[in-house]
Amino acid sequence: MNGHLNYWAVLAAGVSAFVVGGVWYRVFAAPWKKANGFEGEPPAGNPAKIFGISLILSLVMAFNLAKFLDAPTTTAAWGATAGFLAGFGWCFMGIGIICLFERKPWSYLLVNGGYLTVALTVMGLVLGAWR
Repeated sequence: MNGHLNYWAVLAAGVSAFVVGGVWYRVFAAPWKKANGFEGEPPAGNPAKIFGISLILSLVMAFNLAKFLDAPTTTAAWGATAGFLAGFGWCFMGIGIICLFERKPWSYLLVNGGYLTVALTVMGLVLGAWR
């Protein structure tokens, strides 16, 4: 452990992914619903539980990325680059593999993989900038 972890930055990065997700899925709601086969609204669920667990998972993602960036030489540019590489190289490509086997449309990959790529890029930017 290098000891450069800023827990406030981790919190902010996790919240940023949560906010990016809110905007992203509002903008891409129609293709997301269509890619998932939802007619109208998605199946009902407990919104507090869904959003609460989503926030916790975003915080875990932020902490994980922060551990990768836990070095005194980390900058905003490197943080954003690392976030992009994690989002596109791991998440986007991983969802792409799942899409192939689940026979999901490419729009599913573009919406969900795109969200994770943007969210992790912003997370990395926050973590790198707020040392």
